[in-house]
Amino acid sequence: MSQFVYELKRPKKLLGELYDFPENTMAIGRLDEDSEGLLLLTTDGMMSELVRSKKVEKEYYVQVDGLIHQEAIEQLKEGVLIGFNGKKYLTKKCQARILNEIPSFPERAKKIRDERHGPTSWISITINEGKFRQVRKMTSAVGFPTLRLVRVRVGNIFLNDLKAGEVKEIMKFEL
Repeated sequence: MSQFVYELKRPKKLLGELYDFPENTMAIGRLDEDSEGLLLLTTDGMMSELVRSKKVEKEYYVQVDGLIHQEAIEQLKEGVLIGFNGKKYLTKKCQARILNEIPSFPERAKKIRDERHGPTSWISITINEGKFRQVRKMTSAVGFPTLRLVRVRVGNIFLNDLKAGEVKEIMKFEL
């Protein structure tokens, strides 16, 4: 779980159980239980605010159900209507593209599905906002539900080949 405290039953490990983090460490943004990838941590509240702001890009590689086409990519780029807090919300313009190669992520422990259920595509979506389950809602809005979501970049920090649960100290974050 991408948090340090969990009030309900604890189905998974919490961040603090992975590593001996300094006191007052907090996650900058979160990844929901079905998402993977880069998660930045800090003890600096101002840094947390900056990284969560619209000034910093967050890039995701997304495996979607079906063979996505350029028309759907263009819709994503221009903004799509999603539900947020019980209201309709038009997402801001973003960057989106079809990935020509399948990313080489480790296989998930919890299998999504296999090729017998039809083809899938991988796309990149880069946003500056972060509404609740936004990327998943965006791909569904254009007819290609998300099967797997991996955050690969926050600002100038890249996931690269960092393994799940691995911690790497970053000394400099730039916009």
